[in-house]
Amino acid sequence: MKITLNGDCHDVADTLTLEMLLQANGFGGKRVAVEVNRQIIPRSMYSEHAIRTGDRIEIVHAIGGG
Repeated sequence: MKITLNGDCHDVADTLTLEMLLQANGFGGKRVAVEVNRQIIPRSMYSEHAIRTGDRIEIVHAIGGG
């Protein structure tokens, strides 16, 4: 299925959770904020939230510095 991830079109597996998507894109275990179709998804729901064709997903990874 096709989704938009951080502004770019991607083909992904038909049975994919948000947690699986994060793992596949190098964000597994990192503190990120995720928005799906303009709705923030709580971290506690990542493993249950099914990705659907046409979803627009934004992943924001905070980078600290000093």
